[in-house]
Amino acid sequence: MRIASVPALPGLRLYAAHPGSGLRRLAAGQGDDAPPPYWAYQWAGGLALARHFHARPETVAGRRVLDLGAGSGLVGIAAMAAGARSVIAAEIDANAVAAIGLNAALNGVALTVLADDLLGGPPPAVDLVAAGDVFYDAGLAVRVTGFLDRCLAAGIEVLVGDPGRPCLPQARLQPVAEYDVADVGLASGTATVPGAVLAFVA
Repeated sequence: MRIASVPALPGLRLYAAHPGSGLRRLAAGQGDDAPPPYWAYQWAGGLALARHFHARPETVAGRRVLDLGAGSGLVGIAAMAAGARSVIAAEIDANAVAAIGLNAALNGVALTVLADDLLGGPPPAVDLVAAGDVFYDAGLAVRVTGFLDRCLAAGIEVLVGDPGRPCLPQARLQPVAEYDVADVGLASGTATVPGAVLAFVA
């Protein structure tokens, strides 16, 4: 892994994959169900949320934040850098959990990492849920929506970051901001995509 700056986020850096990383070795012996190394890349929804916290720090300042499906930890790190009171980074992939710790230390912030699947239970005691790139699969989208509904019922604000994937619950989302961001899934020759920040509402 190499240390790389995060585009348009001055001072933020992450350990990032490159052609010589050999990340396939992490899946050795885990069979066909081994999770891909999503955590080693910067995704459009997370980048949009991180950009939003940088541009509008009042969104997170003094608040307790849950970074749901934290991946690399970028969103939670950006929230802490913008003045969040605390961040819980929830992630079920063991390699991502390790990456979050490394990336948080690299950026000089402290996150509470929760290596657990939160989607079936009640939300933790937070003020804001930041959910970046979690609507990439129809089955997962149903579970995420149920969890976010419980967050709303508990009085927790929810922001979603996404470049417009088909599984988004569009009827439940209100636009908040949009940022031109990179995405690992871009076609060759495409520089950026519009990354939306959306409020999840009842």
